[in-house]
Order: sequence, then C-alpha cells, then structure tokens
Amino acid sequence: MDDKMTATLTQKALAARNNAYAPYSRFHVGAALITEDGQVFSGCNVENAAYPEGVCAEAGAISAMVAAGGSRKIASIMVAGKGPAPCLPCGGCRQKIREFATARTCVLVVDEDGALLFKDELHALLPSSFGPENLETGTEGKPA
Repeated sequence: MDDKMTATLTQKALAARNNAYAPYSRFHVGAALITEDGQVFSGCNVENAAYPEGVCAEAGAISAMVAAGGSRKIASIMVAGKGPAPCLPCGGCRQKIREFATARTCVLVVDEDGALLFKDELHALLPSSFGPENLETGTEGKPA
C-alpha cells in the first residue's frame, strides 16, 4: 500500500473515530478499509446501555462494505484508537476481517494523532485461522 492510500485510510479512520458513540467506555475507535478494487469504507464503535453489546469500528466498516455491494475482499484495514498502545482488533473482529481477507490483507493501527503504531498482515494476528474455504459450501461465502 502506498503512502497516499495510507494517508487516505488514516484520515477516514480518524474521521470515523470522531463520530464514535462510546458513552460507557469513553474509548472512541474508528476504522477504514480498502477493497481490492479501491473502494474505501469506514465505521466507528457504537455502544449501548446493554454494555458490552455494542458494535466495533471494524465490524461497522465491514458492514458498510457488504451493504454497498461490489468487491468483498479487504486489501487493508486501518484502526484508529487512543493512546500509545496499538488498538488492535479484538478476536471477534479479527475473525470478521478474516472472512473477507486475502492472503495479504494488511492491518494497520494509528493513534488519535494519526501516528502509525502497528502494521502487519492479518495472518500475524490470526495464524492458522478458520475461513470460508474450510466449509466447502461451494457458494463463495454465501450461506448454504
């Protein structure tokens, strides 16, 4: 991924983070992804009173991608959290990313100022993972 695309994903993830709804944790997170065909989608975390039954930022971006139609292959995903420690995707989001990942899907994490804290392939975060191909449905990820 080139510097221009990294800058675009950073800007989109930070903008989504600014729109997060996190009255309980007060931990705002934004995410932005780019598909193999160049479409960019973003999402933010959304909490509710039945905490912790909210939606993660990564899940929101993935939902936007699916709802828009088109490519469902994530080339890269950027997460924007807060503080000096990388806000890496939770286990559930790692699996959600994996559902739409390629062999080279890159996960990047920036802080609230846009400084890059982490960059690696999804495989480093979710080694030996289970994915759609393990189900042998023959429907390319669609329910059987």
